[in-house]
Amino acid sequence: MASKALGRRQLGVTSSHRRALLRNMATSLFKHERIETTIAKAKELRPYAEKLITHAKKGERFMVRRQIHDKLVFEKLFDVLAPRYAQRPGGYTRILRLAPRLGDNATRGMIMLVS
Repeated sequence: MASKALGRRQLGVTSSHRRALLRNMATSLFKHERIETTIAKAKELRPYAEKLITHAKKGERFMVRRQIHDKLVFEKLFDVLAPRYAQRPGGYTRILRLAPRLGDNATRGMIMLVS
């Protein structure tokens, strides 16, 4: 189905689906500041979201706009989150493990933005 991406998890979907999945998860993470998902998806989302925050800190609006299509979340990223992490050199997210999902026993986790 999906070819092996270098150093990335396939997540059982095609590359275009994976790209859309990461964009949507990053948008939700920035909007709500925490989301519940599987551990594999959270681990894949972490570097993606942290790079977007770093681009926002540098003021690279075009780079972020290509990935975040929700206008309110885009504005929050530059107006709220980038100033919050201005003095922080990295490590903007944290992954906590939760109880397994009841339906299929998948490992769940919560990825959140640190304060």
